[in-house]
Amino acid sequence: MSNRTLRVNELIQRELSAILRQRFQSEAVAVTFTEVRVSPDLRDARVFVSIVGAPDEVEAKLRWLRAQSGILRHELSRRIVLKFLPRFTYVLDKSAVRGSRILSLLDQVEHSTPVRPEEENS
Repeated sequence: MSNRTLRVNELIQRELSAILRQRFQSEAVAVTFTEVRVSPDLRDARVFVSIVGAPDEVEAKLRWLRAQSGILRHELSRRIVLKFLPRFTYVLDKSAVRGSRILSLLDQVEHSTPVRPEEENS
């Protein structure tokens, strides 16, 4: 991936987050843009979104975000000057949920591990 593409990815992610915080404050609490991947021709972009909440709330927020896509894209076009502003596809990023689950499983394993006799005397 070229350096320019990486910079565009970061710029779009940062600006989308700022727009969400400024225009949609109540929804911005539960929604985080974790990554943006722009295609090499800058025509399409996948926006990875992490949403906090129960599974039905997560789906509702994702539908809401997709419905607001036009507003977000229009506001972004006013802030960023690119030859082509990419079309966004919003994808639910479940890595934070998986990471949290792995950490809780590791905590369970750590607390349930029996202590060896040689460790008790130390």
